[in-house]
Amino acid sequence: MNIRANILLRVYLAFGLIVLFAFAVFLRLGQVQFVQGKKWKAMADSLSTRYVNVEATRGNIYSNDGSLLATSIPEYELRMDMFAGGIADDKVFNEKVDSLGYKLSQIFQDKTAKEYARYLRKGRQDSARYLLIHRKVGYADLKTIRTFPLYNIGKYSGGLIAVQQNKRILPFQALAARTIGYKNENVANGVGLEGAYKEYINGETGKRLMQRIAGGVYIPVNEEAEVAPKDGADIISTIDVNMQDLAQSALEKQLIKSQADHGTVILMEVATGEIRAVANFSKVEEGVYKEKFNYAIAGNQDPGSTFKLASYMALLEDKLIDTNTMIGTGYYQIPGKLITDSHPKIETVTAKKAFETSSNAAIAKLINMHYGSDPIKFTDHLYDWHLNQKMDLQIPGEARPVVKNPKTNKSWNKNMTLPQMAYGYEMQLTPLKMLTLYNAVANNGKMVQPIFVKEIRRLGNPIEQFKARVINDKICSDVTLSKIKKMLEGVVTEGSGKQVVYNPLYPIAGKTGTAQVADANKGYKANKQYQASFVGYFPADKPKYSLIVVINDPKGAYYGATVSGPVFREIADRIYASDMQMYNDVPTRLVGNTGTPPTKAGQSKATQKVYKAFGFKPLFASKSEYYNIIDTSAGTIFQENNERKGVMPNVTGMGLKDALYLLGNAGLKTRVFGAGKVVSQSIAAGTKVGKGLGVQIELN
Repeated sequence: MNIRANILLRVYLAFGLIVLFAFAVFLRLGQVQFVQGKKWKAMADSLSTRYVNVEATRGNIYSNDGSLLATSIPEYELRMDMFAGGIADDKVFNEKVDSLGYKLSQIFQDKTAKEYARYLRKGRQDSARYLLIHRKVGYADLKTIRTFPLYNIGKYSGGLIAVQQNKRILPFQALAARTIGYKNENVANGVGLEGAYKEYINGETGKRLMQRIAGGVYIPVNEEAEVAPKDGADIISTIDVNMQDLAQSALEKQLIKSQADHGTVILMEVATGEIRAVANFSKVEEGVYKEKFNYAIAGNQDPGSTFKLASYMALLEDKLIDTNTMIGTGYYQIPGKLITDSHPKIETVTAKKAFETSSNAAIAKLINMHYGSDPIKFTDHLYDWHLNQKMDLQIPGEARPVVKNPKTNKSWNKNMTLPQMAYGYEMQLTPLKMLTLYNAVANNGKMVQPIFVKEIRRLGNPIEQFKARVINDKICSDVTLSKIKKMLEGVVTEGSGKQVVYNPLYPIAGKTGTAQVADANKGYKANKQYQASFVGYFPADKPKYSLIVVINDPKGAYYGATVSGPVFREIADRIYASDMQMYNDVPTRLVGNTGTPPTKAGQSKATQKVYKAFGFKPLFASKSEYYNIIDTSAGTIFQENNERKGVMPNVTGMGLKDALYLLGNAGLKTRVFGAGKVVSQSIAAGTKVGKGLGVQIELN
């Protein structure tokens, strides 16, 4: 064989071996892929891991007075690794499984001891590594369960796996539930405060390493998360628990009495724009009402006669009328419609009297007579007061107002729209929008944005604070304001609100409203339904709160004064009676002591009990659990001491027991010097404090 043939033989041999090897590789790949695929896939699954999110503990929501409105508590899903290190031996497992079944049966009471033991043995037989034991287990029960047979072998070796979840609870249940809202991943902006501030409340999720086992189930690799979650921030709302409870109770009672379809109440602090209470109830069955829809901010409807405030304010501001301008009442004919008063009586009265008696005919005629040739001049006032704009509220769901304009609205009727707008038709406004206008009058012309949240805190420290945005610095002149205020007071003392709302002890200003509600398809010609409302502020001489009550589709009586007026009166009376600052210049909430024995500051109920036992006149009617004392030239003043989270309490004048209780509640570490009653504290009352901070008190 020559050299060339020898070389070619070697090349062919090498090439053949390579082809044979490649064929063997492809054959093996096919075998692995198609013949042994299930085996290797199962093995890969058992070895695969991934990181999953660990939900953070959501922040709390507090009321204005520090009460807890919403919080999260830990809840656990219990699983069991039937072959954990400490129970891998069958002897250990079989000796204790019956005892474990008995204990589980006792604590959960959903299966017998035998059923639990049988279930656990079946899980062992099936080689379960993540067997479900029970869902929704509280922390206290979990601590007990860790002591059960098998589980007490060790935290990891006993087989118990506790997966923490967070459960949201409302300590006051239905109180302000719609305003608090809830977490809803399917709603873009969420519901209520929970939805609006979810970025703060939800916190930051952590990471946990999970391993996949047979059956596609993932179990935690470690007991603790690899990246710990960051708890959510706390929200301090403007809601006052006592006022909220009062508003809901008064509204629900009247809804049941009048068999109405739904209603809303909103209470706002005049100067700050802070919402102290907001209640929304819908009928779910006869005599039963629940919060299902936020009518306060989303219930767009014709406001009716409460809108006459804006109409008269425009006329007065443009100097087209005065309060003593004479005008006819009873009827007013416009092309295509006869406008009538609720109790038609043809007479000529002053503009003030027409407002007080809520004459539709009078205001329709005045507006049509003075603005009919130039309606934009009237609607410009409404636009200047931003009645056509949303208020950019802190909670989602605000309805967009509808205030017509002859330039932009195709539905503008040159004969009917303007005169009907004069008494609150041909537009859509929410109750909160109307309240904001009345609040501006009470606030000397300054219109402020209503707010529901005043502060956001993390670990007790403020990270963001909110104040009401000024919508309009001055809605009208002081002259117009003075006249409008007198007209609003006249409604209660002389007009449509006199019989129900008037209280001789303090002045109230407001306006009744009765509007026919249009059917979405049939308009006003369908079965007649009415909306009764009353909106105003109190006390009228020094306004502190503004309030609106709207009740929709009451049966029987349907006028604003008779249906909504009693709710307004009840809320206003009880708030006024509990807040002496509204009618007393003394910078405390409680009256002076003019003949009672020397008394330490401290717990109100205990002191009242002692006073009663010795026959002394009670010090005061206090809502606060604790009180302070202030010595003045006129005697001793007893002042309520309302605890606020994160704020240093005033313990001066208290005995040691009461002082330590309050300081302990505030999370402070206290050092005590002396004996007797507290004469000084190292941190001034009202100072923002955090948990664990040290404070010294001196007694003498």
